[in-house]
Amino acid sequence: MRQLTALLLVLTLLPCIALADKEPYMIHVDVEQKRLTLFRGDDILRTYPIATGAWDTPTPIGVFRITHRFSGQMCGFGTCFLGLDVPWGDYGIHGTNKPESIGGSTSHGCIRMHVEDAEELYALVPDGTIVVIECGPWGETGGSLRTLKNGDRSSLVRAVQRKLRSLGFYTRWPDGVFGQATQAAVDKAREHYGLAPTGEVDWALYMAIGLTIFE
Repeated sequence: MRQLTALLLVLTLLPCIALADKEPYMIHVDVEQKRLTLFRGDDILRTYPIATGAWDTPTPIGVFRITHRFSGQMCGFGTCFLGLDVPWGDYGIHGTNKPESIGGSTSHGCIRMHVEDAEELYALVPDGTIVVIECGPWGETGGSLRTLKNGDRSSLVRAVQRKLRSLGFYTRWPDGVFGQATQAAVDKAREHYGLAPTGEVDWALYMAIGLTIFE
């Protein structure tokens, strides 16, 4: 009787176990707190300390996916790399041969982890995993409105493109790359608002187009 009861209990729980196995992973990166959290469904599985981008090479802000990976011998990327589908550059989550940099704003925009943490994450998450990167409450502006010029690539450039598009100055899809089309839109906006023709996105243009750090 006890064996029958146990068997029925297992059969009852099997659908729940199968469902739990299918719960997708999700990675949340807090640039401000220097913390990466791995979720499966609603459950927190791991929390890791990280390093993020330096002032002039910021970590991209937004929602991305892991699309490619590699692993190998110890190098500047540690022993493994999880690549993200950031449209304006090659960014990823990886280990580092500079463990003292963890906790700081020191990378070229990638998310650095201790080697053993990166290896653990690499083994757990599949390609296609969603990666949400945030910087406190500020959205893709990342908490600062830095001056932008032709050649820059960042989530802040994409935020400017979106604003210029909503105002009718920019007609292309926002891709985070400050190229000739963005330059033409910036020049047109500066002329429209009576600003000096510097060709840059500066504080005066941010104010004129109504872009704040809480966008």
